[in-house]
Amino acid sequence: MHYGGDNLRVSDYDFELPEELIAQHPLAERTASRLLLLHKNSGAVEHRRFPDVLEILNPGDCLVLNDTRVLLARLLGRKVGGGAAVEFVLLKPLANHLDWEVLARPGKRLSKGTMVHFGQGELAAEVLSDTEAGGKLVRFTVDGEFYAMLDKLGQMPLPPYIKEQLLDKERYQTVYSRHLGSAAAPTAGLHFTSELLDEVRAKGVKVVFLTLHIGLGTFRPVQVDDIADHKMHSEYFEVSAETALTITQTKQAGGRVICVGTTPMRTLESIGTEDGFVVASTGWTDIFIYPGFKFKIVDGLITNFHLPKSTLIMLVSALAGRENVLQAYHAAIRERYRFFSFGDAMLII
Repeated sequence: MHYGGDNLRVSDYDFELPEELIAQHPLAERTASRLLLLHKNSGAVEHRRFPDVLEILNPGDCLVLNDTRVLLARLLGRKVGGGAAVEFVLLKPLANHLDWEVLARPGKRLSKGTMVHFGQGELAAEVLSDTEAGGKLVRFTVDGEFYAMLDKLGQMPLPPYIKEQLLDKERYQTVYSRHLGSAAAPTAGLHFTSELLDEVRAKGVKVVFLTLHIGLGTFRPVQVDDIADHKMHSEYFEVSAETALTITQTKQAGGRVICVGTTPMRTLESIGTEDGFVVASTGWTDIFIYPGFKFKIVDGLITNFHLPKSTLIMLVSALAGRENVLQAYHAAIRERYRFFSFGDAMLII
């Protein structure tokens, strides 16, 4: 869908980011991050601390969080017969949860019928075919239950810009993660503790959850010059009747719907109606939100700082305006904010 408007070139969303501002590890305390508050209508910026969300949220607002849980989706193994090292990153299971789409390295050497062993051979995979997206379709055989074995042998699939090893795997999970299935974390939620969420509820803010399993396509660069020509990857979501009703009632009562992360925003804008209704839904979304998009449900967003020329900075610009967002990013760079997955946060309201 083409929304029209200006600033539809990928180059319009570029900025210079000093490499040392890319956070390589989480802070000791989840809530210790800084918070850049961006007023979407005026473009005004305030420099705050993350716990300040408590005073910025109002009674009657609704906070929407993604309770997906990251799979230990990175598997390191060896080819049977030659012993060459192989790396799989699990992308999407098929119906039986033993056939998977994976990213494979080195992919060119993994032809149909190739067998790969992981661990001491208690997990194995056969390459079935190539996929249209450049990955492989593989079939696993396992001694025991697949997900239990994945928990034993798998590693956290950290983004490519994080070079340091993560000592505590739970720090790439939100404290409210419940439903296993993501290849990446909904990182805006990493700043919350259970205690802070309890304080948010105590203030009269509704806290609801939906599930969207994030694919590695979230890190895929935009390869076209015109944004409208970009094709988004598809991701699975679930929205319960309780969550849908609470969001709809919030809209009807004049409260604000504020998403924690871009994934709840994409989900709600995929299923919401023009008059502000959300109904219980499950399905797949490949919605691409960029400037010119008319928001039906979402009023505000808590998010991290995103990569230059990414679909995520385009989404944020759709909510707050490209000029406002880029000025806020330049302010964050001047003030030495920490960027990307383990970085600081921004609240757009």
